[in-house]
Amino acid sequence: MSRCLSERAIDHVVLERGEVAHSWRTERWDSLRLLTPNWQSRLPGFFYRGDDPDGYRTLPEVIDFITDYAKSIAAPVRTHTNVTSVRGNEDGYLVRTDQGGWRCRILVLASGACNIARVPAFASRMPAAITQVTAQQYRNPAALADGGVLVVGASASGTQIAHEVHRSGRPVFMSVGEHIRAPRLYRGRDLEWWMDAAGVLDERYDQVEDISRARRVPSLQLAGTPDRSTLDLNALTAIGVKLVGRLAGITDDGKAQFAGSLRNMCAMSDLKMNRLLDLIDEWARTNGLGDNVAPAERLSPTRVEDAPPLGLDLKAGAIKTIIWATGFRPDYSWLEVPVLDRKGMLIHDGGVAAAPGLYLMGTPFLRRRKSTLIDGAGDDARELSAHLAAYLDGARKRLSA
Repeated sequence: MSRCLSERAIDHVVLERGEVAHSWRTERWDSLRLLTPNWQSRLPGFFYRGDDPDGYRTLPEVIDFITDYAKSIAAPVRTHTNVTSVRGNEDGYLVRTDQGGWRCRILVLASGACNIARVPAFASRMPAAITQVTAQQYRNPAALADGGVLVVGASASGTQIAHEVHRSGRPVFMSVGEHIRAPRLYRGRDLEWWMDAAGVLDERYDQVEDISRARRVPSLQLAGTPDRSTLDLNALTAIGVKLVGRLAGITDDGKAQFAGSLRNMCAMSDLKMNRLLDLIDEWARTNGLGDNVAPAERLSPTRVEDAPPLGLDLKAGAIKTIIWATGFRPDYSWLEVPVLDRKGMLIHDGGVAAAPGLYLMGTPFLRRRKSTLIDGAGDDARELSAHLAAYLDGARKRLSA
């Protein structure tokens, strides 16, 4: 957004609570790699120039990429400036920070969608001897206590963490809820290549029947491993990870209760994956790629044991750590503008918030399905900056009238 505003000669400042790429520096596990190939990190005026376009950036490389971009566009970033409150006033907004106040006619919220880990309320009934860690806090297996680990959540973060922790020698249980299975490579090409080429990632928010539901869809079970392997539940059970159903509660005497829907959850995930692959196959046929790529194929169904356990005694000592990979929510506790719904989510229309001159960036399916990705930020910023410029021009005309 800063790059787009500069192109329009709109004076602005970027307030950052820490250093540039702060959340990547402080809220990610050590071995994390981007889920998208290097070529897909495309920002306005900035793209990958290395010799491994199909590889996946490591955590330090992601930090460098974002830091280098800020430098290349000369973004007017004020680091170590923590916003404490935002209020509306007669001219726009009053932004209070620990470094002083700012007045602005227009405000863009780019504080992200992954500020606070979603942990169920019943986590408070967890036995005291068990350490609870969120995916935001997890760094590496060596930082965990010796003994078994229960990973709750089976999307991208959960599957990657479960795989790493099990390879460290610890027994791992994985509690599986709603998830979307996906092959890393399909018909000889990265799945992200297919979704990009077929226009799946460019689907707009105003083309979706239920955008609220679409914004809650779990992330694909993808991992950016150097060998470009598929990391799904079958890959995890093959190395010994034990699958259980969705964690439904914890009893007062410390027993975890799992839903009996594991088989159905996995069947639904397989169905969604195959629908996506059907769409890709149809696009390949329509665009004459059928003879230029590998034949269509389908992964074998997710394997689920006949009678997955419905309970686990957490006081028995087998489980020492629970890792909550159950998703995140944004933090708008500092936003004193009446634009939040009853669940604390910001009300907006494709990033145009329900308050004059207020905009949103960097949340799932903001304007396109790819809004969650680095690759989606540029298109969103171009369109929102155009709306922003028109609003600013209108405000100036009203003042001069």
